[in-house]
Amino acid sequence: MNAASSTPSTAATPSAFSLKPAWLIAGLGLLALLAWDAGGLDLAVIRPWAGSDGFPWREHWLTRDVFHQGGRALAGLVIAFMVVLNLWRGLLLAMTRRERLWWLGTSLVCLLLIPLLKRQSLSSCPWDLNEFGGMAQYVSHWRFGVADGGPGHCFPSGHASSAFAFLAGFFAMRRAYPQLARGFLVGVLICGACYGWAQMARGAHYPSHTMWTAWICWTLTTASAQWLLSGKRSQ
Repeated sequence: MNAASSTPSTAATPSAFSLKPAWLIAGLGLLALLAWDAGGLDLAVIRPWAGSDGFPWREHWLTRDVFHQGGRALAGLVIAFMVVLNLWRGLLLAMTRRERLWWLGTSLVCLLLIPLLKRQSLSSCPWDLNEFGGMAQYVSHWRFGVADGGPGHCFPSGHASSAFAFLAGFFAMRRAYPQLARGFLVGVLICGACYGWAQMARGAHYPSHTMWTAWICWTLTTASAQWLLSGKRSQ
């Protein structure tokens, strides 16, 4: 089959979809994130977007309405599409029921997990720092149990999960629709990067908050995909 074809792939075998590259990405991503935190790059990157009186982009229509509110709306549409995908088999006919259910279930787990982690975090958002007009002191999110004087509950980025929670779509579609799966993955990554930039510019999150959300969703999805592949091997 022509690699550029958009028709479903029926000749692909489970061995073609090894999870080793996905685990390699997870490992390298973890090392990069640890290096980012060790270098204290969060403050260095976010300072150009703020002043002593806060973040000028906080209420800008592009960051607030398009990427923040619009991102939430888009996530809702994707969830609705996945529900329809499971209820009506007239869409993406070559996908198995196992793939459809796994995509929906894994995405929902990611969407629930990130807010749960946020609720346990003592790290405050950048707009809460005293150098930007707030009352918190910067404390690394890895200093567990150490409060920064602010409201906390800001790590990792919940809004970024509106994109990265759907990474499972790549794994779910790549057997039957490899070209569509790759395009979907690119779209998810672009949306996640845009959401992360918008939240950084608004002062709602540090860059690492978005990157950790991406890593958590990718790693959880990769681990969950083992169940998906085991089902394919048994078919």
